[in-house]
Amino acid sequence: MPDLNQVFSAEGPLATAIPGFRLRPQQLEMAARIEAAIKENKIFVAEAGTGTGKTFAYLVPALLSGGKTIVSTGTKTLQDQLFNRDLPMVRDALRVGVTIALLKGRANYVCPYHLGRAQHEGRLQSKEDVAHLRTIVRFAKTTRSGDKAELSAVPEDSPVWQLATSTRDNCLGQECPDIKECFVANARREALMADVVVVNHHLFFADVMLRDEGLGELLPACNAVIFDEAHQLPEVASLFFGESLGTAQLLELARDSRNEAIAAAKDYPPLQEACRTLDKAARDLRLAVRAENARLPFERVGNDKDFNDSLATVAEALAGLSRHLEAQAGRSEGIDNCARRSGETLLRLKRWQASGKVPAGTEAEAKEDEAWVKWIEVYSQSLALNMTPLSVAEIFQRQLEGHPRAWIFTSATLAVGKDFGHYCGELGITDAATGLWGSPFDYEANSLLYCPTGMPEPNTPDYTDAVVEAAWPAIAAAGGRAFVLCTSLKAMRRIHELLKDKLERAALDCPLLLQGEGSRTELLDRFRRLGNAILVASQSFWEGVDVRGEALSLVVIDKLPFAPPDDPVLSARIDHLKKQGRNAFFEYQLPRAVISMKQGAGRLIRAETDRGVLMICDPRLVEKQYGKAIWRSLPAMRRTRDVADVEAFFAASEVPDAAG
Repeated sequence: MPDLNQVFSAEGPLATAIPGFRLRPQQLEMAARIEAAIKENKIFVAEAGTGTGKTFAYLVPALLSGGKTIVSTGTKTLQDQLFNRDLPMVRDALRVGVTIALLKGRANYVCPYHLGRAQHEGRLQSKEDVAHLRTIVRFAKTTRSGDKAELSAVPEDSPVWQLATSTRDNCLGQECPDIKECFVANARREALMADVVVVNHHLFFADVMLRDEGLGELLPACNAVIFDEAHQLPEVASLFFGESLGTAQLLELARDSRNEAIAAAKDYPPLQEACRTLDKAARDLRLAVRAENARLPFERVGNDKDFNDSLATVAEALAGLSRHLEAQAGRSEGIDNCARRSGETLLRLKRWQASGKVPAGTEAEAKEDEAWVKWIEVYSQSLALNMTPLSVAEIFQRQLEGHPRAWIFTSATLAVGKDFGHYCGELGITDAATGLWGSPFDYEANSLLYCPTGMPEPNTPDYTDAVVEAAWPAIAAAGGRAFVLCTSLKAMRRIHELLKDKLERAALDCPLLLQGEGSRTELLDRFRRLGNAILVASQSFWEGVDVRGEALSLVVIDKLPFAPPDDPVLSARIDHLKKQGRNAFFEYQLPRAVISMKQGAGRLIRAETDRGVLMICDPRLVEKQYGKAIWRSLPAMRRTRDVADVEAFFAASEVPDAAG
């Protein structure tokens, strides 16, 4: 393997081939630690601050190792960036003959079989949907990958994509008549042959639990697994090591079964009737829970007669559909597939109904009922029945054992202070080397941490109004150019309403954007282009958002990001820790809040020349002893409680032009 000092040096291949590349000591140190972990098949957990260049720090040793590597990212956006930009760039600079592949979940690829069915059946309601379907049909004839990310002409949230792609449930697998043209199968074949495969966390865990998406064959052959944006792993693992059944899945099963019945069993009317019965039962189940956009503990609805009656009706409708599908088995691959799905769905529902039972098919072996929590998530149009493990440590630990390979975990936010104990404990990582590299940016010179005085307690009714009053002078001084990050959708909407009024009264010409008015990508593009906008947003914009330059010079955070204590999963985890005699706040809630805060704060300084103010409105940051653990985990900014310092900070430099 070439010497890393030479690779990263000012005269090395990276500096020669990549415009703007220059040596960062932190990056070289991190790369050397990762190189050693890969050679020795060790576990390595690394936090690297913004600007460290952690992507190159893990890509270089991975590409030079000569083995097979899986790189898993937190978002499809980063996944595409790695595959389309960073990996080819580093590979070409190093001049290594490494093959790379991109593998996503099947819902990201056009399915020739389902696309053909949608085209043939003509079930679309609007002219726009018809036009989108035609666009996808043309795309399917010319694309090599079938990845819908390549087709920007059809919005990602268009309902037509549901008809043009497959799911784990409705994929016909090797029985599909269009298997030779299958983009998913082709992507898997390429991944099996490639030296480096880029996936995302959801795909990784879906495969670990379900052996469904192609990694089941990839993982045994790989020498290293690298998790970027690794701070997301505990949540993603909880999602996949648990089990969920939603009314959307029931409606999809009813729809697919009805379409198969029309196509292959028109002479058997009871099957179509059974589909209508399940469709109605699923919709009635959603209506039985009188809540919206809420996460509810099972206890809130467990004794409700309407809910239990509706659940029993769903089980009865599922059983009826299953019987009728079995009666028509063999008439088409589609009917056989729906029969399998209905049986599996009925079993999943029965497992959820059986209080405290561990979901079959997972690798968990809970020793007691309280190791799992049953809860319900309610959306505006649908509902999901969930079972979640209170800890994923033992389950995830088993994934680290077995075949010897290196496991690398990296993110800008993993440690609390300098301690990785919370993160490693959540994932059951017991024997890991750790490394922590701060950002090379000069935060002391270029940023300010502002916590205003006179703020009420965060749980008081007028707190959100007080946030706007406190933030307004800072927003005015910055001339807009601000993110206002909120810890709840309710606060987000109220802050947006109040800021709109203030902007009108002050006649301040700063465009006001709100999360939800467009996709995240669209809003970010508008924010960058406008140059003096104010974006009010919630959780979606706390991480994975990169706005460089003067367009973003102020980040306002309304509250310390503690998860709501009435969340059913958090509440159950707190009770579980308390029963063990442990301090749930300091062991679980505070470390999670620290990591979330570091993510939110990380939106501010994204480049060496960036300047800005981070404003945290919550008085607990200063007034509570635990507040120190939070601000000490942030970059070393100058601190103030005086708004005059904020005004002076922005007055000290004129706003440069948009090219800034």
